[in-house]
Amino acid sequence: MENKVFFLVPVSAVLALFFAWYFFHQMKKESEGTISMQKIAKYVREGAMAYLKQQYKVVGIVFLIITIIFSFMAYYLKIQNPWVPFAFLTGGFFSGLAGFIGMRTATYASARTANAAQQSLNAGLRLAFRSGAVMGLVVVGLGLLDISIWFYVLQFVIGALDNATNLTIASDSSMKLIIITTTTLTFGMGASTQALFARVGGGIFTKAADVGADLVGKVEENIPEDDPRNPATIADNVGDNVGDVAGMGADLYESYCGSILSTAALGAVAFAAKGTAVQFNGVIAPMIIAAVGIILSIIGIFMVKSKEDASQKQLLSSLSRGINFSAVFIAIFSFLILKYLNIPNYLGIWGSMLAGLFGGVAIGKITEYFTSAGFKPTQRISESSKTGPATVIISGIGTGMISTAFPVLVVGISIILSYLFASGFDFSNISMGLYGIAISAVGMLSTLGITLASDAYGPIADNAGGNAEMSGLAPEVRRRTDALDALGNTTAATGKGFAIGSAALTALALMASYLEEIKIAIARIPEKTELFFNAMQTDIHQASIPQLIEYFQINLMNPRVLVGAFIGAMAAFLFCGLTMNAVGRAAQNMVQEVRRQFREIAGIMEGKAEPDYARCVAISTKGAQKEMLLPSLLAIIIPILTGVIFGVSGVMGLLLGSVSTGFILAIFMANSGGAWDNAKKYIEEGNLGGKGSENHKAAVVGDTVGDPFKDTSGPSLNILIKLMSMVSIVMAGLTVAWSLL
Repeated sequence: MENKVFFLVPVSAVLALFFAWYFFHQMKKESEGTISMQKIAKYVREGAMAYLKQQYKVVGIVFLIITIIFSFMAYYLKIQNPWVPFAFLTGGFFSGLAGFIGMRTATYASARTANAAQQSLNAGLRLAFRSGAVMGLVVVGLGLLDISIWFYVLQFVIGALDNATNLTIASDSSMKLIIITTTTLTFGMGASTQALFARVGGGIFTKAADVGADLVGKVEENIPEDDPRNPATIADNVGDNVGDVAGMGADLYESYCGSILSTAALGAVAFAAKGTAVQFNGVIAPMIIAAVGIILSIIGIFMVKSKEDASQKQLLSSLSRGINFSAVFIAIFSFLILKYLNIPNYLGIWGSMLAGLFGGVAIGKITEYFTSAGFKPTQRISESSKTGPATVIISGIGTGMISTAFPVLVVGISIILSYLFASGFDFSNISMGLYGIAISAVGMLSTLGITLASDAYGPIADNAGGNAEMSGLAPEVRRRTDALDALGNTTAATGKGFAIGSAALTALALMASYLEEIKIAIARIPEKTELFFNAMQTDIHQASIPQLIEYFQINLMNPRVLVGAFIGAMAAFLFCGLTMNAVGRAAQNMVQEVRRQFREIAGIMEGKAEPDYARCVAISTKGAQKEMLLPSLLAIIIPILTGVIFGVSGVMGLLLGSVSTGFILAIFMANSGGAWDNAKKYIEEGNLGGKGSENHKAAVVGDTVGDPFKDTSGPSLNILIKLMSMVSIVMAGLTVAWSLL
């Protein structure tokens, strides 16, 4: 170890896990309320666990097959690093574990939040937020712990299974950290694969139940949301946990790890010529920043509280207090960290990180403006309900499209500033510029511990409202839980904005990491090494990014690049189409089942008979398991086939097309969905006729369209664009060895 400060990384990871344990046990000490409240919570908990058990069986089979393929490539074909299969498995395991712990916490917290809301709004907010903090701290804790363990162990064993790696390191000592960091990127692929299955499967489950419950319950039967007479209401609450908690936890776990790992990989390249000590510091810098971000997130979590009868803006301000504290102080401490590590141009790199941090805050504020019921765009969507559901849908789509312009400008400005600050305002200094872009993504996610807490808090508040309604608690309690739920919709949309913005920046960094992996892949094949030397008169180990771009003809005049870009753009739309249709098919089955129960089970509407909740849970589970495989597998297959057919230049085009189109499409879908949801809630607060009015029914229809937008297709896209990058990196050896064109 070149610098002992590295050990702050595992220490902060363990600290995060300790506080996650502390908040979990503090939550468990609270009362779960009445027998009825406990019974409902038990239904939801059992349904969520049953679903995850089935999902992990399917994902386990997929992981086994992929691991066998990686092992074949590494040990038989010898075109891949032999540590890749192991890194892939641990990434997937910890991603799934983070989602599982978060979901388990949420299923215990919802009834307790409802019970706390009987005391006061602040009691409900505090319990729900700290329960959400369990998810945030588990994600950052497990992520940094796994990264630090792999990074430490690989220092000693990187060449143990691979003589080619030893020869490469012997020829150039700077290659050791380059190979280590590109190997750990495979860990990111495992996390991304797990996250995609969790997001897609969980998203299909929750939205099938939500759409079925709303269309039949609210619109057709005119009964309130979460009414115990609705057979789909338990499935809806289960879905909030498996989709919006477990799926979202796995999602942001891979975002967090991907940003750190890609920055470390680019740091190994950018500082390779500065000596091993400087190179090492450049690699660990994003890890140290993330470690300090954990400590600040923990402090920020304790700062979140509100007063009774707080408005939506005041509640949002309560959450913002802790988040803003963490953001301000990470900006200060990151400067001290970079200066202490004595990284060349540390001031410029600090500027790059600030550009990402402010970019993340700006995207969050833009998202808040377009999705919160406290602002004009969402209120205008509510107003459009006066002329029926069609105009609600039109207004929501238009608002979502307009909302994409500002995040794109923010990300564009962040990219340019990050590049220029880190490169010393020299566009030709590509390696340092790309390092700046990567560390700006780290800046966006540096305080994920608390920003994710504000995201995970939302489903807990939503389930608390459902429990309050089904348990027949006082209207005042439901009013408080509705206020917390509406706030959760805004924070969830803000969290998605952060994830999508960081995905765009991380994907650009991963494109550069891909070219570095291509160098390593060429070095493993003697004839490819010779061809490169003959063409460029440069040893492959010393090749720069511009030389690789020239060698592989990565430019807009190359038809392979253009075709790859079209395929990448197509992949984003194809993926969204498949997941939207999957939700539609599953929702159709749910609607039919709910109608059947209302029709055939006597006494449901009178409250004399209990609906068959388990049947609805089973329908959502079956639909999700059946529908999640195709879109998830396509995300893995498309970059492999593109690489095999069109080679390196085709893959670079693919990644460019997927990140540009996927980013904009994800913003559009997330913001449209969030705005539709809060437009409905704005009416439910008593505006424009309130609950049960024709305006409300029109807004409910808009919300059902927005549900798969914001909770299935949209949030899955940021995983898609990073997973395709990760797959490309891991399959670089195959692309180099066997590409047809």
